Amino acid sequence: MLIDTLMKTIILKSLLVISQAAFSQPVSPFASIWEGKLNVGVELRIVFHISEVKKGVYTSTADSPDQSAFGLKCDTTKINGNAIIIEMTELQASFNGELVNDSTIDGVFTQGMEFPLVLRKTDKPGERKRPQTPQPPFPYRSEDVIYHNRDKTLQYGATITIPEGKGVFPAAVLITGSGPQDRDETLMGHKLFTVLADHLTRNGFIVLRVDDRGVGKSTGAFTEATTADFANDVKTSLDYLFSRPEVDKKKTGLIGHSEGGMIAPMVAVERKEIDFIVLLAAPGVPIVDLMAEQNHAIAKSNDVSAETLKEIRPLFKRVVMSIQSEKDSLAAFANTAMMLENWMVNKSPTILEELKLVTSKQRMEYVRAMVAQLQSPWFRYFMAFNPGEYLEQLTCKVLALNGERDIQVISQQNINGITRALKGSGAKAYDVVELSGMNHLFQSCKKCTLDEYSELEETFSPVALKVITDWLNKNVK
Repeated sequence: MLIDTLMKTIILKSLLVISQAAFSQPVSPFASIWEGKLNVGVELRIVFHISEVKKGVYTSTADSPDQSAFGLKCDTTKINGNAIIIEMTELQASFNGELVNDSTIDGVFTQGMEFPLVLRKTDKPGERKRPQTPQPPFPYRSEDVIYHNRDKTLQYGATITIPEGKGVFPAAVLITGSGPQDRDETLMGHKLFTVLADHLTRNGFIVLRVDDRGVGKSTGAFTEATTADFANDVKTSLDYLFSRPEVDKKKTGLIGHSEGGMIAPMVAVERKEIDFIVLLAAPGVPIVDLMAEQNHAIAKSNDVSAETLKEIRPLFKRVVMSIQSEKDSLAAFANTAMMLENWMVNKSPTILEELKLVTSKQRMEYVRAMVAQLQSPWFRYFMAFNPGEYLEQLTCKVLALNGERDIQVISQQNINGITRALKGSGAKAYDVVELSGMNHLFQSCKKCTLDEYSELEETFSPVALKVITDWLNKNVK
């Protein structure tokens, strides 16, 4: 962790000088480490390291530990009395706060929308226990590698793990879920793909895990890419895996989590040499239906009233249709804003309060944020996607796992969709399994909320890991 500190060397000749220096140059109450939690549907810790480089001049860096992002650039740090403003231009984010006392700053974090954020002074930000994260020495080879796509326009950073011993081994490429992910699919301090790769390699499989484009050692612009572009990235990774002499090319496949479970069938339909795919919390229904159900499930987990819950699915679909029917952002904003104003006329105060749509400002911020998201290239492609069109064309072996308590990719909705599609496919063998008591990350959950991801010490249920390897041993080895 990068912690900016103010270093001063003072040569003092007497106790009197020390006393005078201490009182003439007081340390700013802002110059410290501050930690808070952003509630963006899930709680994310944010840490600011504020330093006073000279009297009245401040610099800051920020960390998002639960997203494994450290030393993020803060362009300006302005302090006026008890007020502070920190601006992060590249992330289009800012924090505006006021010093309440010497250990608390109360404020608002803005990134598209406004989120309350209370910062508290800390000596050292809290660290999460992650006992499953593998530690060396490993009973297998582990290599960090670099490779490129065919026209050399993109570079990929990855780690390949290879079992000990001679001969060729069955192999798999791991495919991350939504958002810019590193090769370990680090989420809330959990390294899902590190744990999965370690388990598979100990059980005789070569595993390639890869930084998403624009992340880590991989180049390219993540924000300009769609799921189709990520599928092309996987094809490049597959080509690299096939280039390794240790790989059994007749027993090679793909393992995808969440959006990665959309991508695996896309690639497998085109690349017939793929022997198997494993779908972890993958969608099985049109994404607009999945997202409507996800919004409903997350709201329910946050104890939203039954009255409000009835509104969530239809409102979400109306907003999506309104925005995506227009290519022009201004027209999309105007139409959706008008639709929302008409929608709220007969709605109760409870509904508007729970959805944070009481004031005109709140409604405009909501529409602005939704337009910005849904008009991005990735979201446009994503929301129009129907995974069934690819699942029905599969000819390889398939294992699909969904967590029974998943509130992001609802198990029954998507398992039923996957099963229907695979029944009409040419898959050589397939199994669709619901794992009891598990969430979207395949943790054994208790509350099974989004916040609990970071609270649980378990990264990947040993039960889920065993189901995967038992199926691979039976159907691939």
